[in-house]
Amino acid sequence: MNNPQLIDGVATRTARARQSYRAALSYYRTRAPLARISWGTWLIVIGSSLIWCFTATQVAQAMGAHSLGAILNHMLNNAINTQPGSDEALTTVLIRYGAKENDLILQGQYWRFLTPLFLHANLLHVGLNMLNLVVLGTFLERLVGHLRFLLIYVITGIISIIASFVFAPDVISVGASGAIFGLVGAYSIFVLVHRRAFPRGGLMALLWLVFIIGINLGFGFMIANVDNNAHLGGFISGCLLGWWFTPLYRPAAEQILLDTHRLSRQWPLALLTILGTLLLAILALHLGH
Repeated sequence: MNNPQLIDGVATRTARARQSYRAALSYYRTRAPLARISWGTWLIVIGSSLIWCFTATQVAQAMGAHSLGAILNHMLNNAINTQPGSDEALTTVLIRYGAKENDLILQGQYWRFLTPLFLHANLLHVGLNMLNLVVLGTFLERLVGHLRFLLIYVITGIISIIASFVFAPDVISVGASGAIFGLVGAYSIFVLVHRRAFPRGGLMALLWLVFIIGINLGFGFMIANVDNNAHLGGFISGCLLGWWFTPLYRPAAEQILLDTHRLSRQWPLALLTILGTLLLAILALHLGH
């Protein structure tokens, strides 16, 4: 026998989820045209690509390439796999410009908890990461806004480096993939919270996300030099930040929908998140010593 109160409760939660989901997807259309552009995503993509061009040039020059043609040829030869003769030069350049290297962090170079996010090993590495960032980042930045997007990206990226520092102390790590996994985690929580707005309770959407995450982690276990510790650290922290900061609209006065997770309401939690990340880094340094 059906319970009318239970049915009404499910119907109300479903209606709220659909309302919140539609409001979150359409919010960016209410903003000024320039504000609709995913500036944060594009700045990271362009900046990271330019930094890779610079470091790849430095590696090529260290290997004796000085003309433009020789430098481009070296970049292309090392686009997918670093050639054996270039390994040492690549490692030296990446460490010089901020790769995660535990001994140097323990010596006081704490900026290396952040700078690896903008460094990449070769064209394939930067290309795949920036492609993933463009696809996911432009959408998620429209969904959560510029500041929340940058908060999630930077914090999860730093935590991914902290995870690598603790669990892979001998690995020299670079790349934006930990932060990108953080964005995946945050979006996964958005889908989970709004699952009633999807067909079949969001089951297919959630299974697709699990599949994508599993495939990427699986490649990490099969391919050498992929830091899955950073990926897991980014994803788990992204899920946590997703609970706190991804949009959740609720009715307010006069039937207006307000995002209860917007930063103007959640700024104390944002400050605590930053403080907690700093404390996590201090704890990691203590364990590293």
